[in-house]
Amino acid sequence: MRPLDWNDLRYVLAVARGGTLAAAAKALGVDDSTVSRRVARLEALLSARLFERAGDGRLRPTPAGAATVERAERMELEVEGLRDSVTGADTACAGTVRLTSVPLLVNRLLVPALPGLLERHPALRLEMVADPSDLSLRRREADMALRLARPRSGGRSVVARRIGLLRYEVYAVASLPAAAAAALPWVTYDEAFAHLPQARWIAAALARPEGGTAARFVVNDGEALVEAVAAGLGRSLLPSAVAARDPRLACLANPDGEPALERELWLLVHSELRGLARIEAVSDWLCDLVADAG
Repeated sequence: MRPLDWNDLRYVLAVARGGTLAAAAKALGVDDSTVSRRVARLEALLSARLFERAGDGRLRPTPAGAATVERAERMELEVEGLRDSVTGADTACAGTVRLTSVPLLVNRLLVPALPGLLERHPALRLEMVADPSDLSLRRREADMALRLARPRSGGRSVVARRIGLLRYEVYAVASLPAAAAAALPWVTYDEAFAHLPQARWIAAALARPEGGTAARFVVNDGEALVEAVAAGLGRSLLPSAVAARDPRLACLANPDGEPALERELWLLVHSELRGLARIEAVSDWLCDLVADAG
């Protein structure tokens, strides 16, 4: 059996409502023969006569035609409901956005700023994924990502742009005098994270004659690094956007006045989502947040 063409039902509805082929043709913007052909095709497919001519010359639905019209009207209502509920969805700031970044930035920078975003966009829902690994946007593990390096993969499925710099300075516990703080050992990452720019910077500092000593422990997480410094266990290189907001920490002055280290911040968005209002709202929020933190 040939599949039913749902468009044929529009012609059945038009005939039932107009009473004539001419009225149906006018309503649909076609000619009489097209209406007649489409109705006849549906009658052949259903093996049932859908209309009969009444004494006044108008076309009336047969019992089979009345059942067809009833179902077609329900379908029409569903289509109209779909249009009403979906129209403008891409231009309305509503729905869910799944955003990922490293735990330190999610917990210490993004989450504290989240109330302002949600207040501006009541229909927006944000899924914050704090993960040190790079979730794949291409495999739709996330919609957006804030990363500390230019992406090396993703191809055309990912749109990436640099939105700012994350500045790092040396921090120590605020309760110590500057001289005592500067004499603290360096807290750094374990060997698995030795490739990080901040770990390499500390390694270079330790290699200098006046570089000091390394703490007798290492960490594998930025959150642990912040807490170790706040506990007075040592000094370390921390992002100023995070550490400057923590009253337990104090920045150790850099003699040249320049940041000890800068890392690029990249915003990644799945290409199929670019331009959606909810994605643009989160993108603008992230760009403003990075600019303010810088």
